[in-house]
Amino acid sequence: MGEFRVILIDADSVWRKNVKAMLTKSGHWVVGEAGDGLSAIKLVRGRQPDLLIIDTSLPGGMDGLQVAKIMHEDKLAPVIATSATGRHGILERAKEARVSALFIKPVEETILLPAVELAMANYQEITALEKKIKELQETLETRKAVERAKGILMETQGLTEAEAFKRMQRQSMNKRVSIRLVAEAVIMAHTLNK
Repeated sequence: MGEFRVILIDADSVWRKNVKAMLTKSGHWVVGEAGDGLSAIKLVRGRQPDLLIIDTSLPGGMDGLQVAKIMHEDKLAPVIATSATGRHGILERAKEARVSALFIKPVEETILLPAVELAMANYQEITALEKKIKELQETLETRKAVERAKGILMETQGLTEAEAFKRMQRQSMNKRVSIRLVAEAVIMAHTLNK
């Protein structure tokens, strides 16, 4: 079981106190509490928690699911949402906001603590996958640029494919820049000379 930094957002201070007791008993840290959506955003951005537990109905101009959607879009932390009722449409809105779990109050410790662990594990896996996707996209873009630049050098300089690649590789080492930057420079120079 990990130790996570959690922020609790609910207008009910008694509820926050009870959930805080459950979390701290399990080794988690509650690093902030608030009763409205705007304060939630400020707290999250300032304290950078591992997890946000938020009520769907909050006073003020922003409800809990709007905050959850921002959390997802900005990749700040996973969200567990709670609601006093299972009112119509809440599940669909929770799905759209990409919350990790939705509980109808009261929330028992035996339900909340496993949800915290699962939310964190799933979020960490998703984050790792997104990082891997980004790395693969970068590799693909680099490969495309290198292939195009090699083609340009082969056509304009009369080089073989291996010679064109070695020339770019040498430039990369001499200038201490990535081969992608060298390839993009070759492409840009060729485009400008047309």
